[in-house]
Amino acid sequence: MTEPHTRGAATGTGDRSRPRAVLPALRATQITSWGIVFYAFPVLNPQITENTGWSAGATTAAFSLALLVSAFAGIRVGRIIDHRGPRTVMTAGSVLGVLSILIVAAAPNLPLFFAGWVLAGFAMAATFYQPAFAAITRWWAPDHVRALTIVTLAGGLASTFFAPLTAALVDHLSWRMTYTVLATVLATVTIPAHALALRAPWPSGPLPSTADAGQSAKTAARSRPFHMLAVALTLSAFTVSAAVVAQFPLLLERGCSTSEAAWALGLGGAGQTLGRTLYAAITRRTEVTARTTTLIALGGLTTGALALAPGPYALLIALSVVAGMVRGNLTLLQATAITDRWSTTHYGRLSGLLAAPTTTAAALAPFAGAALAIPLGGYPQLFAALAAVSVLASVAALHAATERPAPGG
Repeated sequence: MTEPHTRGAATGTGDRSRPRAVLPALRATQITSWGIVFYAFPVLNPQITENTGWSAGATTAAFSLALLVSAFAGIRVGRIIDHRGPRTVMTAGSVLGVLSILIVAAAPNLPLFFAGWVLAGFAMAATFYQPAFAAITRWWAPDHVRALTIVTLAGGLASTFFAPLTAALVDHLSWRMTYTVLATVLATVTIPAHALALRAPWPSGPLPSTADAGQSAKTAARSRPFHMLAVALTLSAFTVSAAVVAQFPLLLERGCSTSEAAWALGLGGAGQTLGRTLYAAITRRTEVTARTTTLIALGGLTTGALALAPGPYALLIALSVVAGMVRGNLTLLQATAITDRWSTTHYGRLSGLLAAPTTTAAALAPFAGAALAIPLGGYPQLFAALAAVSVLASVAALHAATERPAPGG
């Protein structure tokens, strides 16, 4: 756990170490980046495949490739932020995000469509939760849970706002023009916000940058608890990512219209926001292993419920909201996984290493879900299989506590 010296150094004193503009800016950029670069795709993909003749498997593979690129790029991004701070990385990522969406919108063929999503993967690594969490943890530790919650409350509204907005736009515009409009919004909101709000001096890490400190990070990353935690969060990330992207076609298969399915997906985002308001209370009342195991198991339970419920629409909405509440807490669970067990010294590096397999699983999940839905017999059967994977994840979370890491690792 974090020592008193670590806390003071990491946090610093005064406004210099907790710049006031950071949280409002990150709230705006997270909701916009997630809403446009991530959540617009499942809404637009049916129109993309219908208009272009490309298969759903091919277009989903391009989206999955973006998440895969993000997983590996995130390791390097975390190290850069540890040493230099978030401003340059997140501003450049915003520019890349705009360019990538414009390339996707204009792509005349699948190779260029894939190229646009590869670029989007680098943008995700530089602008999504991981770099934002690294910035908040360094500036706000040891009170980072509250700051993380504030930012993720806004991030959880990304689908709530942008899924229905995207559906409304594509009702009047082509999918290409819809993406162009969204890219303009992305540029307007995220580029200046990251460039202007993240200029504060970057606090020094709580421990000196020495060979011993570097070895400490390596020791933590090689420990059994770290490996088992990575397994648990990776399996959980696979089920969550597959369920989020597959929920839209699941609802269509249940008889919902495109608009109804978009609203259900969006209200799931509202559920994420609601769930995150409870996380601070959950951390005060639960031990880290029990918290991790329970939340992952609840993710499987809600996924299984969506597999079993054929309707009515009100019930599907309710289940979507509850599933979103669990997903919201799982996001904060991963955001605090390093500081719950190790110090903030190498947060960017260790969180990047932890995020690599989880993001890889999230990258493969949409493609795997689309590929498995047909042989399994449909999306309800897919959701049942995902629920079973969550059970395995909760078992792995229990085993993550069988060995304690070295203090200060």
